[in-house]
Amino acid sequence: MRDAKPLLLDSDFPKISHGLLNTLQMNLGYLCNLSCTHCHVNAGPNRTELMSRKTMETALLFAEKHKIENLDLTGGSPEMNPNFRWLVKQARRQGLHVMDRCNPTILVEPGYEDIAEFLAEQQVEVIASLPCYMEDNVDAQRGKGVFTASIKSLKMLNDLGYGDKEGGLTLNLVFNPQGMSLPAPQIQLEASYRQFLDEHFDLHFNQLFTITNMPIQRFGAVLLAKGQFEDYMNLLKQSYQAENLDQVMCKSLLSVDWQGYVYDCDFNQMLELPITGKATHLSQLLEYMPEGLPIAVADHCYGCTAGQGSSCTGTLS
Repeated sequence: MRDAKPLLLDSDFPKISHGLLNTLQMNLGYLCNLSCTHCHVNAGPNRTELMSRKTMETALLFAEKHKIENLDLTGGSPEMNPNFRWLVKQARRQGLHVMDRCNPTILVEPGYEDIAEFLAEQQVEVIASLPCYMEDNVDAQRGKGVFTASIKSLKMLNDLGYGDKEGGLTLNLVFNPQGMSLPAPQIQLEASYRQFLDEHFDLHFNQLFTITNMPIQRFGAVLLAKGQFEDYMNLLKQSYQAENLDQVMCKSLLSVDWQGYVYDCDFNQMLELPITGKATHLSQLLEYMPEGLPIAVADHCYGCTAGQGSSCTGTLS
């Protein structure tokens, strides 16, 4: 099967540069208990790549030296990294705001049943993937039984104080569209999620983040296999909104892979497009911040600027 990467690199996407950085996004590894069709990381149960504690120590030192405010933990399922708890505890001691990009089914997997209580104890913001509020759609995208397990986990988080708008712990949900379409308007979709989940499950959350599917890794391969890659790219390009350039997440974020190498964003990491165009380890940036440096762009960047825009914290406009 053709690789989507060469199809993306020859791009006319506008040039952009890093601004003031406030978030370090760490991919703790590609190990996951699920293999979702929309996954841009190609994560799954058979992946063995996991970030070491030494690399985590370097990341914490970087955050301290450069006054980073937010630590954004992703994967795979970041909780499956054996050093996950150690990292969260150390980060919270440093005063960092920690976000866990959580596949909620992990919270009911054997051996991880106490993760929810740990997250609450450490006051970690949970950003949980729930790509639809309808069971059939979620199971089609993520696997049979995933919806039921996700609802059980989210209810567990509610019981611990997550999703309570009266000053409780923050629980945000993530929507990904099925197939080659842009997300519906975030405000409208959030209202639909809120009404359905409240009425059917008495389940509550703070915000819904809508995220555009990126044509890379597993999702890119699916598009290629179905002969839909060019059509999807045309949709992204035709939906380009220049005003979204001011708020793209790569301007305020650095992405670190499981080995400690640095990228402008998580998507560039998956395409092996390193910051500054050459392999750069986080340890090389301890005395240096890449503010003002150009960001590596390619055609997948149209996914962040199409329509209402897309970022790890949802819509841009």
